[in-house]
Amino acid sequence: MPLPLSILDLATVSEGETVREGLAASTRLAQRAEQWGFRRIWYAEHHNMRSIASSATSVLIAHVAAHTERITLGAGGVMLPNHSPLQVAEQFGTLAELHPGRIELGLGRAPGTDQETFRALRRDPTASERFPQDVQELQAFLGDTSLVPNVNAYPGRGTGVPLSILGSSLYGAQVAALLGLPYVFASHFAPEALQQAVALYRQEFRPSAQLAEPHVMAGVNVIAADSPEEAETLRRAVQRQRVRLFYSRGGRKLTDEEAEAVLDTHAGEQIRSMTRYTAVGTPDVVATYLEEFAGTADADELIVANPVADRESWWRSWELLADKVQNAG
Repeated sequence: MPLPLSILDLATVSEGETVREGLAASTRLAQRAEQWGFRRIWYAEHHNMRSIASSATSVLIAHVAAHTERITLGAGGVMLPNHSPLQVAEQFGTLAELHPGRIELGLGRAPGTDQETFRALRRDPTASERFPQDVQELQAFLGDTSLVPNVNAYPGRGTGVPLSILGSSLYGAQVAALLGLPYVFASHFAPEALQQAVALYRQEFRPSAQLAEPHVMAGVNVIAADSPEEAETLRRAVQRQRVRLFYSRGGRKLTDEEAEAVLDTHAGEQIRSMTRYTAVGTPDVVATYLEEFAGTADADELIVANPVADRESWWRSWELLADKVQNAG
């Protein structure tokens, strides 16, 4: 691999699995990723999505950390408008005290859900407008000097949990540059502004106590298989799954035929374009794609997501990619 590789695990619950089984697969992936030589695993905060079990991100990280030894674990990310900075500092400060040197925290501005669920979270609709200030408040809670008089995070104070800014727009790039934090672009599902945002971030970056030079991590999907034909079959299944995510209503799931029909429309083209940056094929093809994508993204690191729904094929995809990681090491 040309660059260090990390994993974005969406903690998926596959068809026919229980939540417990899905979380057990995520735990096992972390254990194997540690052996394979991946740098880190991040878990993303999503709500009201039956197939994703990472809504309580800090709880999941605590469980995985207790069942691994070395690999770095973090949020990719915590959606800060859903939480108070103090609560996030306490949660991740606790994790940092329990697992020193292994915990980090990516922060996003989006709610990570739909508007009805956002209201159910009891959050202020204007909270996202305070994102830069909330990041600074959180950073101070994790440092030695709180910005809130007479209020400190215990645990949290003095842990210095490293922060990163997640984004898919120029706004996130500007915030990361202004605060001197690493910038993580969600190009695995929102590719449009990738190059423009990274260029803006590098141009406007201001050094900070955490980071002396700009640092970019870019998201990319990987669908690896033993043959090109199998990889393409898996890619099409992933696309149908994404159509169902957007178009299934009232508890009724679209059939394969209905999903295929949508994929052949203009709306289907838009859905396919969301996963434009996807490495598909045998391990050598995937490795070549990742090397080229790193140049396209002007990235210092890549974080890979595996969107395959079938659990057996999901494992095989990771194994084939891991073989390249190990050979590089």
